[in-house]
Amino acid sequence: MVEGEQNYPWGKQGSKSAAARYAATTPGTDFKIDENERYAEMWMGTYPTTPSYVLATNELLQDVLDANREALIGQQVLDRFGTDLPFLPKILSMSKALPLQLHPNRDLAAKLHKEDPEKYGDTNHKPEIGLALSKFEAFAGFKQSKDIMALLQLEPLKEHLPEGDLTPEGLKTLCSDLLKLPEDKVGQIQSGLAQISKSEYGHQAYILDLLPRLQEQYSAEDNGTLVALICMNYLILQPGEAIYVPADGIHAWLSGDIVECMARSDNVLNVGFCPRADRDNIDLFTNTLTFKASSVQEMYLQPVPSDKSVRGKTVDYRPELSEFNLLKTSLAGPNDFDIVSPIQGPSIMIVTKGKARLTAAGKQVVDLDEGWVFFVGQGVEIKIEARTELEVYRAYVE
Repeated sequence: MVEGEQNYPWGKQGSKSAAARYAATTPGTDFKIDENERYAEMWMGTYPTTPSYVLATNELLQDVLDANREALIGQQVLDRFGTDLPFLPKILSMSKALPLQLHPNRDLAAKLHKEDPEKYGDTNHKPEIGLALSKFEAFAGFKQSKDIMALLQLEPLKEHLPEGDLTPEGLKTLCSDLLKLPEDKVGQIQSGLAQISKSEYGHQAYILDLLPRLQEQYSAEDNGTLVALICMNYLILQPGEAIYVPADGIHAWLSGDIVECMARSDNVLNVGFCPRADRDNIDLFTNTLTFKASSVQEMYLQPVPSDKSVRGKTVDYRPELSEFNLLKTSLAGPNDFDIVSPIQGPSIMIVTKGKARLTAAGKQVVDLDEGWVFFVGQGVEIKIEARTELEVYRAYVE
């Protein structure tokens, strides 16, 4: 299966980008890496703006699914979602922060799509997971109130300190106020924060390391820097670790290579880490946000042993939604293998490390190589036999 490539300024350059390296390995395509270009995303699936197609026939994957709906998708999934795959897997490669953002819920997505279908191309929500392929940094969710309150007592932020406890409504007001500050005021606050010693920040001293980095990326007058550093959790994930961002959840990926999977949508509201002219309405953004504090550990999505794995080499990431789960198969090397029992729904699989041989339904044998992407129809048992150390990710619904 052939996937789609997306370029954005925050992408990694040339072959440093996993998204570019994976796309370049697909046989039969003319994609070649330009070492001067930045490569940000590789999409897999049937979303119409960047659809995948079948390498052997050059048909759109969506057309093949429409023509073979019961055989490839299965009646159980058809009854719930139709022939459109309800999930959208991607590879993201990031050298600097993505816009500070959230994805509209279904009600808001429908309203925005009706008002501006060119900008908001669908009516769906977009909860998502980010799963680290390398060291992965992210801002996601809101800090505990006590940590935000401790920062608001620093001299540059005292005017934003609430009289009592920081309630969800107070957090909403704080975010709105920080996002609406004029550029000169944002610059003054950031300059003041940079002058404070690490000891005054306590366990949040990482702010002093991130502040100049974000200023270099997006200037010292970007409101997103204040919201991210003061209000949001900062996470560092290692390969294999994942976080879940629910619908209406605030987040901004910062760096790394990840597998990202989401419900089928491309709607987004941006309010920081981007030019002011590109930012969406702040009131719309804050009125949509879910203002709930989370500990860093609560943001993680822990894998569980998959009941579809015959030899225990496959784990399952199961976010709190109905559109998809994500399997990860890890094999040590030659002679190591796993058998994954039939899934009663469609799936998309990508090899992120190594080489292997795949046997489908006990008869069809194909090679697997790093970066190769496959669609697997419902009801198909697969056996993966490693030739080298191997990692395979597989988004599915059933």
